[in-house]
Amino acid sequence: MKATLSPLIALLATGLLLKATVALAGLPQHDPVPGGVVVVELGEVDQEAADQERPEVRYRDRDALVVREGEQWVALLGVPLSAETGERRFTVRHADGSEETHSFEVGTRDYGESRITIDDERMVTPDEEDLERIAEDRKEINAAIAYRSDRNPTPLSFELPIRDVETSAFGMQRYINDQRRNPHSGLDIRGAEGTPIHAPAPGEVIETGDYYFNGKTVFLDHGQGLISMFAHMSEISVAVGDSLETGDLVGKAGATGRVTGPHLHWTVALNGVIVNPRLFVADESPLDADEEEAAAEE
Repeated sequence: MKATLSPLIALLATGLLLKATVALAGLPQHDPVPGGVVVVELGEVDQEAADQERPEVRYRDRDALVVREGEQWVALLGVPLSAETGERRFTVRHADGSEETHSFEVGTRDYGESRITIDDERMVTPDEEDLERIAEDRKEINAAIAYRSDRNPTPLSFELPIRDVETSAFGMQRYINDQRRNPHSGLDIRGAEGTPIHAPAPGEVIETGDYYFNGKTVFLDHGQGLISMFAHMSEISVAVGDSLETGDLVGKAGATGRVTGPHLHWTVALNGVIVNPRLFVADESPLDADEEEAAAEE
């Protein structure tokens, strides 16, 4: 028996756009904007089918994350920060082999801007040797961000790696020494040198490294293309292949790489797309900082 789309998004089957907001417990916030996450109900689980295979969803030529949430199959789609407004399409292949094409509308979001000053000129304008290292770093970082396993990512509601104030928000347009650079690709959380960093959800360590811009870094695979990256660490406490549970020690906050002070830079990637970590955090109460507190930014 083919799973059917819930009434919440049944309008998709007619080729219309997703406008409803999905709000299911244990899932990230539905936010169909650049850098956001689209949460799509795919239909009810067939209770009569033993070991029912989950639907397959393809978006941006990649397999999307699909999980069972209660009696629903749900897909999570990551929207690139570079995405322009307009319609985006994805396909759903059900367990019975039937396929459907659906769409959603990407909205707009102004994340604001961030201006910082870096005294080390090589961290602003790297020399030729630095650029060679940066290129090699980027290959390793991109491979880790694009990594995908069959691990079932639960829960999808994350804990904060450090329970402290946010010092630089995700998506802000960055200016370094008044030079325009890429938008901020993560969430900076205040952490003095040596502050413990904890796993926000279960996962397996898939890569560690000491990179030119990121400093000491750990990549944690939560499953199905959902990756956490922790950067600028003073100490790495895990090794590739380690399995972590929520709250386990990943390492300690520091000021390695390109920074203005010690802190944690936390990036979340979904199927190769960097998205807003805030959308995965159920309790945002510690993530409030005024301009005077925002002293440690990447």
